[in-house]
Amino acid sequence: MKAVVCPRYGGPEVLEFSDVPTPEPGAGEVRVKVMATSVTSGDSRLRAARFPTGMAMLARPFLGFRGPRQPILGTEIAGIVDAVGAGVTRYRAGDTVMAFPGGKMGCHAEYRCLPENGPIARKRAGLSFADAATLCFGGCTALHFMDVTAVLPSDRILVVGASGAVGSALVQLASHRGAHITGVCSARNADLVRDLGAAAVIDYETTDFRSDAEAYDVIFETVGSIVTREALPLLRPGGRFVAIAAGLPDMLATIGGPGRKGRRVIAGPATEKPEYVQQLADLAASGVLRPLIDKSYAFDEIAAAHAYVDTGRKRGSVAVLLDPAARD
Repeated sequence: MKAVVCPRYGGPEVLEFSDVPTPEPGAGEVRVKVMATSVTSGDSRLRAARFPTGMAMLARPFLGFRGPRQPILGTEIAGIVDAVGAGVTRYRAGDTVMAFPGGKMGCHAEYRCLPENGPIARKRAGLSFADAATLCFGGCTALHFMDVTAVLPSDRILVVGASGAVGSALVQLASHRGAHITGVCSARNADLVRDLGAAAVIDYETTDFRSDAEAYDVIFETVGSIVTREALPLLRPGGRFVAIAAGLPDMLATIGGPGRKGRRVIAGPATEKPEYVQQLADLAASGVLRPLIDKSYAFDEIAAAHAYVDTGRKRGSVAVLLDPAARD
């Protein structure tokens, strides 16, 4: 099968198409013919070794010294089950599915095997393959941190980076829970963020959102633009700063429990629960969560997709279509 590999860290030009063995499903596994995948900010950061502040020395032993240890990037897919392993009962050939291998990656390829009880769910009618393939990176991250933070209907929430894949999912899901959302984004994305459910929008290019002392119960930081010492004064007593794009200083700030006035810092990787994929499929089917695709690229244009994500200007997700029918 064809796959896109990242043999070394660098710009989009390091990506190469390669013929690699087509995987065979083992016992309890299904093989998915990939119709669509995505290029996320996580793919972009890993390809470029653009690690959060203070994390490079810690990351390379786990992720790879000269290039990614898993050279096939990509965290999410949608496609068609084309083969099943021994003992599989939940799926059969021809089923349409969406899946989130997440940190195990391997999705920028024509086929991907997954355990039938893993992070996979049936694609709902009405969702295109492209839509389904772009729900999980942002959606699973949002569900994890909302659960950890215990978002309440009474909460006033600030989402920094409200128009990105994670931020747009947070705006929609937290708004659905009844919380009051203020989104931070550029002026060109203000109407979009309001349409997703934000009650207020701050244009970071003209307004300093750091001036709102004790205004929020929760701050979700998705792009790494503020750090703990800047965020804590904005929180009400008992508030939570969620450093999703955390660097080492934010990680260290989680040690020691709640600080002054009971404020606390939450950071670290999101737990990739298989049940989140099913939840997202249901939320999308019910209209609570709207897939947000900025641009779509053909598989052979994946380097261009990476280059666009590198700009930091994408709205929602960037889809990669292995089959033109994935748009339908």
